[in-house]
Amino acid sequence: MKAFFFLGIIFWVSNVCFAQNQAAKKPVNILVIIADDMSKTAGIYGDKTISTPGIDGVAKDGVVFNNAHCAASSCSPSRAAILTSMYPHQLKEGGNLWGTLPLAYPNYTTLLADDGYQVGLAGKGWGPGDFKVGGYTQNPAGPDYENFEQFINQLPSEKPFCFWIGSQDPHRPYLPELKKTVEFNRSALKVPSWLPDNEIVREDLLDYYAEVKRFDQTVESAVNLLKKKGMYDNTLIIITSDNGMPFPRVKANAYVASTNIPLIMRLGNHFIKGKRFNELVSLVDLAPTILNLANISVPKSMMGKTLVPLLVKGKTDERFNMVFTERERHAKVREGNLSYPVRAVRTKDYLYIENLRPDRWPAGDPASVEATGAFGDIDNGPAKQFLVKNRNNPSYKKEATWSLEKRPDIELYDLKKDSNQLINVAGNSAYTKIKKELRASLSKWRRQTNDPLLNNENDPFDTYPYYGGKRGN
Repeated sequence: MKAFFFLGIIFWVSNVCFAQNQAAKKPVNILVIIADDMSKTAGIYGDKTISTPGIDGVAKDGVVFNNAHCAASSCSPSRAAILTSMYPHQLKEGGNLWGTLPLAYPNYTTLLADDGYQVGLAGKGWGPGDFKVGGYTQNPAGPDYENFEQFINQLPSEKPFCFWIGSQDPHRPYLPELKKTVEFNRSALKVPSWLPDNEIVREDLLDYYAEVKRFDQTVESAVNLLKKKGMYDNTLIIITSDNGMPFPRVKANAYVASTNIPLIMRLGNHFIKGKRFNELVSLVDLAPTILNLANISVPKSMMGKTLVPLLVKGKTDERFNMVFTERERHAKVREGNLSYPVRAVRTKDYLYIENLRPDRWPAGDPASVEATGAFGDIDNGPAKQFLVKNRNNPSYKKEATWSLEKRPDIELYDLKKDSNQLINVAGNSAYTKIKKELRASLSKWRRQTNDPLLNNENDPFDTYPYYGGKRGN
């Protein structure tokens, strides 16, 4: 990790933009704008269902990552991984939804605060869960403010800032009235191939897009405030999401749509303006990058890699050839409050998944557990309700199977031939070599990160307390 840090500093200094005298006079501000359950449904990613001028405007003179992945497609563990640059299975109770985040793990916001940054949060920070149990006295993302403008208006002139805008969009439940205020290009709407293409699903998707539009307006408002205050070019802006859209077979899974989220970054003229990166990066890389740009040492506990050499020089290497994702316990949806642990590795051409408890239901028990409803790991909505209702309808058997039924212990997908991961080739002898290689890579990562489930024995995530709500968030 130290090597990555010093490499980043070399590129930083060599490009003048972060020369020591400049950094000393004007430290970099940090603004993280994070959506809640948003896939790459923005104009900059080729989606024309709605216009997203806020996101696209930042991307135009910033950088765009095509293959950025969250560490887990579940709110609390994903946000914990962003803050600590550690994988969910390394964070004990922090690996579960509605858990806690132990204070023992270094967090980039507290490190910045210790270095003199003014830190703040508006909206949804780390969570849902009980951060006080973990030792925090305030949300791990920072102290609460009513909004970004309130924070900026009271900011001491000499202080650099780190602020987290946590939108609730496009999280369920949706308000149908919002859709009436949005102009859609309905002909551009694409229904994911694992969902039924009917009016029910399409209208559900449009409700989702209406909230994506509102998130984009949140981005626009923040950017306009920075410009008004003369802070736009000296602020590192990061736009991303904690996981993919809240639809069947997306959120709380390990498929590409589940973990491949938007990531746009901008810092004045210091990055390669307008660059699109295809490198595989993880949101665990954000904390080391932020600390690197703030000229703060990266703790040894942080597993991510600084993106500074890539952002400034386009410097790439084998570290960006694969990315690892997982999931532990999401909602309280199985008898005994059991988890559905998954480990996965994504490369450019393949996705390899290990379902560590294939005897359990991946989307939750078919029978209701407490008040969660059937298949409770899928957020409730019209698309889910249609699948559950038609689970035994031959016309929708494939779609219901992809989202609701049990899965094998090993899944392997050839992304060149099957971009939506609908054909599992794990049992195909033509893929024996690549399956062996990916299994070895995943096992190596699990050993290096001290995965408590490495020997597939007792699962601590089954027994950690579940603090709070009955439904997933």
